[in-house]
Amino acid sequence: MPVAPVSGARSATGNGIAFLVAAGIVYEIIAAACSSPQTTEINAGKRATTLMKWVYVGEVQAVVFVGIAAWIDRAHAPAIIAGGLMAGVLMHGSYLHARQAGLSSSAPGTETY
Repeated sequence: MPVAPVSGARSATGNGIAFLVAAGIVYEIIAAACSSPQTTEINAGKRATTLMKWVYVGEVQAVVFVGIAAWIDRAHAPAIIAGGLMAGVLMHGSYLHARQAGLSSSAPGTETY
């Protein structure tokens, strides 16, 4: 049975991944309970500006988290950055499409004022 070397130093290997998993699941759970591209599309007529503001706020937060994870786990930094970048681009595109589709639609939103 292999035995891990005994040392007082902690290894950063895997810490970036663990950091992202913990942070990511919190954001995903909260986001799942809040807005989505679907909500953006349905209510774009009344709230496109506000909905997109929060997309941008989320993107800034994501950059901070991905940056910290890449810094903590430098060995996996390219994969961490690539995954974060790909997810960011895909989600940003989804929200832009949802906003445009909602603003172009004559269907009523789900909110009443």
